[in-house]
Amino acid sequence: MSNERNQKPSREEAEAAVRTLIAWAGDDPSREGLLETPKRVVKSYEEFYEGYDKDPKEILSKVFEEIEGYDEIVLVKDIPLQSHCEHHMVPIIGKAHVAYLPDQRVVGLSKLARVVDMFGKRLQTQETMTAQIADTINDVLQPKGVAVVIDAEHQCMSSRGVNKHGSSTITSRMIGVFRENQKSRMEFLNLISNKL
Repeated sequence: MSNERNQKPSREEAEAAVRTLIAWAGDDPSREGLLETPKRVVKSYEEFYEGYDKDPKEILSKVFEEIEGYDEIVLVKDIPLQSHCEHHMVPIIGKAHVAYLPDQRVVGLSKLARVVDMFGKRLQTQETMTAQIADTINDVLQPKGVAVVIDAEHQCMSSRGVNKHGSSTITSRMIGVFRENQKSRMEFLNLISNKL
């Protein structure tokens, strides 16, 4: 974490900033319907960006080594994903598909979804988030391979700018056997496409 992150503004300063933005948008922050808005926005930001206060390695730290010789893909697909674009601070909404090929240990399946949530709850680019999820799983579990695909709609494209509602962005990160072995890569891609 940077020193800037440790010098976090106070709640009062954050609420004052929201009042300034309301006034900048052309409304009156003191009118009845907006009086509590700064408090609500700051509270929602605590939820939107709670990923900064979590350690992904801690989330994945409890592993199981009794895997009875299991040596096939572990895949959690269609993990709901919500994040915020670091360029415009508007939502990124989609799904993540996360797989790994165990070597000596496995992790609880919910932990993969929690890692997605943790990186999602930060200001992000989809490309960076995809790499962070894959690299963290690879670093902690040290599997034979990791594959992550994210398919998401960016509100910075659909609700402003080019206004292309319904377009999605797909990013992927393949590590180990999923990068080096075409058969493993295709098995993963077929699984997430429901081609069993």
